[in-house]
Amino acid sequence: MKLNIYLVLTLFFLIDTTSYGQQITYKNSGEIYLAMSKFNTLGTVLYIAAHPDDENTRLLSYLANGRKLRTVYLSLTRGDGGQNLIGKEQGSELGMIRTQELMAARRTDRAEQYFTRANDFGYSKNPDETFSIWNKEEILSDVVWAIRKFRPDVIINRFPTTGEGGHGHHTASAILSVEAFKAAADPLRFPEQLKYVTTWQAKRLFTNSFVPRDQTVPDRTNQLQVDVGGYNPFLGASYGEIAADSRTMHKSQGFGVPHSRGTMIEYFKKLDGDTLVNEIMEGIDTTWNRVQGGNGIEKNITQIIEAFDPASPEKSVPQLIALLNKLKLVKNDYWREYKSNQIKELIKNCTGLYFEANARNYFASPGDTFSTSISAISRMGNNIKLENVLLNDIDTNLSMTLSRNEMFTFNKTIRLSSASDYTSPFWLKEQHGQDAYVIHDLTNRGEPWNDDVTSATFVYTINGEKISYKIPITYKWTDPVKGELFRQFEIVPPVSIMPSDEVLVLNSYEPKIFHLKIKSATDSIKGKLKMELPFGYTITPSESDFELFSSGNEKNISFTISASSSKTKQPLQPSTLKVWVEVNGNKYDDELRRIDYDHIHPMTLIKKCEIKLVPLDLKTTVKKIGYIEGAGDQVAKCLTQAGFDVVILNEDDVLNGSLDQFGAIIIGIRAYNTLENIGKYYEPLMKYVSDGGNLIVQYNTSNFLSSINSNIGPYPFKISRDRVTVETAPVTFVDPENSLLNSPNKITSADFDGWIQERGLYFATDLAPEYKTLLSWNDPGEKPLTGGLIYTSYGKGNFIYTGISFFRELPAGVPGAYRLITNLINAGK
Repeated sequence: MKLNIYLVLTLFFLIDTTSYGQQITYKNSGEIYLAMSKFNTLGTVLYIAAHPDDENTRLLSYLANGRKLRTVYLSLTRGDGGQNLIGKEQGSELGMIRTQELMAARRTDRAEQYFTRANDFGYSKNPDETFSIWNKEEILSDVVWAIRKFRPDVIINRFPTTGEGGHGHHTASAILSVEAFKAAADPLRFPEQLKYVTTWQAKRLFTNSFVPRDQTVPDRTNQLQVDVGGYNPFLGASYGEIAADSRTMHKSQGFGVPHSRGTMIEYFKKLDGDTLVNEIMEGIDTTWNRVQGGNGIEKNITQIIEAFDPASPEKSVPQLIALLNKLKLVKNDYWREYKSNQIKELIKNCTGLYFEANARNYFASPGDTFSTSISAISRMGNNIKLENVLLNDIDTNLSMTLSRNEMFTFNKTIRLSSASDYTSPFWLKEQHGQDAYVIHDLTNRGEPWNDDVTSATFVYTINGEKISYKIPITYKWTDPVKGELFRQFEIVPPVSIMPSDEVLVLNSYEPKIFHLKIKSATDSIKGKLKMELPFGYTITPSESDFELFSSGNEKNISFTISASSSKTKQPLQPSTLKVWVEVNGNKYDDELRRIDYDHIHPMTLIKKCEIKLVPLDLKTTVKKIGYIEGAGDQVAKCLTQAGFDVVILNEDDVLNGSLDQFGAIIIGIRAYNTLENIGKYYEPLMKYVSDGGNLIVQYNTSNFLSSINSNIGPYPFKISRDRVTVETAPVTFVDPENSLLNSPNKITSADFDGWIQERGLYFATDLAPEYKTLLSWNDPGEKPLTGGLIYTSYGKGNFIYTGISFFRELPAGVPGAYRLITNLINAGK
């Protein structure tokens, strides 16, 4: 068992060192000094919450840098169910973005990031609803795994178990933490984990108290207080400043915050363990005395710190090497491995070692060869020998001494194994349900990102000691504006498919042209593109030959697809079009999606290429629509798919253009939160309505993050936080004879079947008497809500506000959502 524990911990530290596909980072003398001072602290805190952005970055920064504790944030989910302020990605792709944002946040505040398998299925109002979807025992096992892996002295929950956190996921995270606190110490709970880790009992459990929104400060009698507002001279920033930079990494959620300085008190409510204390780490031995074989280490590191020369950090290397050897005598495997890797990082930074391995291109396919440029330099250290560089299975056997501050570079060709895995998030490699990701490898559960398939291990002899550093093979290039950039080297299919649309709306069964792009990742490839059509559909051409001569070449192929209910004798239902290519007898059905934003590292998702076919018989009088884009929704694209002529409007179009050409104007989600000058739009839009136009406003938020500073409708109403989160919640027609439910398409309860994630959010409330409501629905046990769809006549036209989640339902190809929004577009026509 000890061997297995050693292996899994070694794997963890190797992964941690590689930084998940990015170039290695270096510390200045102030940071080196801080890292040295951390070495004499042996304590761990595990912070637990539900989502990306839930973490208290101020506290994490303080614990990691001020208290010098190993600090880990366990986020139960990756944030797939939220909204996206910076782009159009939703679902799993948004989860990828938010995972990378959390990793960027942790690089900023110097804590660590970890996850469970729980899928963020969207807003949940209470833990009962949450656990009706999540398998509580499975997610509990993941929390237990994290506790046994990181062995925290103290566990801190972001949220209470009593529901003040609002979101059901929030409360569920606290409930799971309380149960896991004791379960992690019980050998009868999840015994399969004990092949890799040992049982662990944390000393105590707290809730990091906070003030719920719109509530007064709760009674904090007998709660612990910690001032986390200190200043760290080695980092040149207060913990509030570091925290703000960390939190601002959550850009997809618009969480940019100002720097805070000065005293900031955090409160902690005692929950379990030996909580008769006045300080969160009180009575916990965080010195080397806690481990067998640690005698004298504290004195050694104190001597190293006292002798540290910031102008010549390399002078500390001989003592650090001696300390690394002394660590081999420590009997505690957890702290031995963790602290050994800290020492190796200190040696790297003190010697100014720099090394990288860069491929000539950023992708290749299994079985391919690719050229790699390897570079190494010792900018401060002397007598450093580069023994060899292991490139996957290739050993270079160099055995050469590096001259001080002289770059050594050589090239090597690497052949990838034909069985190499594609580069895609490991938690998305298998189809998962609404509850959790499918991750069979227990040791991989919770990791933030993939270990790199291609890597380079640099083996040095420094002062007589062999030390190795494993880094990923990357791709480096120079952008004329951004300068030197790195990205993960990717292993991709030899040929991949990129459809122009993942949902094809076939309105009125009219033939539709759609496009597929074939991309090669290898030289000289030819084959045939094929499709499997559901019954009732025809496609022209039925298949297509292609030939691509060089890696990176692309070919666009157009098809015409049509649907006919006459073949099936009944209306067609949504179906799936499967697409693949055949090359030399091999079948490839991989779709390649790339995600690239400046604040995080580029990402690639590889999945099965399947296109949803949605046959509709939409009746409409209106054809031409103006669309004012908000924050990252795909509604305009979906309406174009449905056959509408959609024109994207900018500020000049609204203020100075001819709006009467549009049968309807739709304002995208959160536009009133994100468009700086939208207040100027009010008068021309109201004139458009008064003159006979039809204005539809989709949901906006009104909370502590996003305020609305402009009038929206012709008569007053407020935007609440009301929502219906159960996507199957029954709908009641408040005014069933209203034309919006009957013309030009008859809306029935069947149109609300097959919806995803929710019915709607941020409903209207406090309506002026001029407004009418159409629909009523509610989550189980709650009162009916009617503010999801309101409308009024104004002059010759109509105004509509809707919190219905068209931004989710239309991209998902929900037929009833298309029929309903078409009726709204035709209001008054």
